[in-house]
Amino acid sequence: MAGHSQFKNIMHRKGRQDAMRSKMFSKLAREITVAAKMGMPDPDMNPRLRLAIQAAKTQSMPKDNIQRAINKAAGNDTENYEEVRYEGYGPGGVAVIVEALTDNRNRSASNVRAAFTKAGGALGETGSVSFMWDRAGEIYYPAAAGDADKVMEAAIEAGAEDIQSDAEGHTIYTAFEDLGEVSKALEATLGEAESVKTIWKPQNSIPVDEDRAQSLMKLIAVLEDDDDVQNVYANFEVDEETMAKLSAA
Repeated sequence: MAGHSQFKNIMHRKGRQDAMRSKMFSKLAREITVAAKMGMPDPDMNPRLRLAIQAAKTQSMPKDNIQRAINKAAGNDTENYEEVRYEGYGPGGVAVIVEALTDNRNRSASNVRAAFTKAGGALGETGSVSFMWDRAGEIYYPAAAGDADKVMEAAIEAGAEDIQSDAEGHTIYTAFEDLGEVSKALEATLGEAESVKTIWKPQNSIPVDEDRAQSLMKLIAVLEDDDDVQNVYANFEVDEETMAKLSAA
C-alpha cells in the first residue's frame, strides 16, 4: 500500500480526523460549491458535484451543510476559487502532488513552498512530477464490508482495475472515467463505501525508512492543515516493521 494511504490509517487510529472535522467539513463544502458553480447544481447532471456530495456524506457531513454549499454557488457574493496543482519533492526524493482550491494564488503558493522548504524538500514546476502518476478513481471500504475474496469478487464484477486489502480495509482502484459506474455497482453489492474520490495514483513508490517516513508525515500534515489545500499525494511506501513503529509512536 502507498505510504500516504498508510499515513491516513495511522492518523485515523490516533483520532486526528475527529479533531479536524470542522476543517474537513469546510474543505468538503468548498469542493461542493466549486463543483456546483462549474456545472449544474443538480448532482444527477453534474458528475463532479455528485462525487463531492458522496464524499461529504461518507464523512457524515449534515445534509443542511451540503445544501448550503450547493446554494452558495448560485449567490453573487461567493468567492472565486481557482483550482491549483503544486508539484515537488519531499524528504528522500519522494514526489508530492498538492491540489488546492484558493481565492489567493500568492498566499497558497507561499504557504505550500514554505512547507516544502521547512521539510527539506523543494517545490517544482507544474508537470515536474505528475508524469509519474496516473489519474484514477479510488473507492475505500472498511474491513467490515467483507473478507478480501468477497470484496475482490465484487470489484472484478463491477469493472474495477485493481484492489488492495489489508487489516484496515479494502482500497479499490478504477479508471478515472469509470469511477461513478464502478462505485454504483459496488454499492449494490457491498453497501455504501467509506470514500469515493478521484486521485493521483503513483506508477511506482519509493521505499523510505522510519526517519524519512516521519518527516514525510509531518510535511503532509502541515500541507493538509492549510485551509486552501484539498488533497495531498506522495509516492512513498514503508515496510510492516516501520509501520508498526509509526503506529506505536
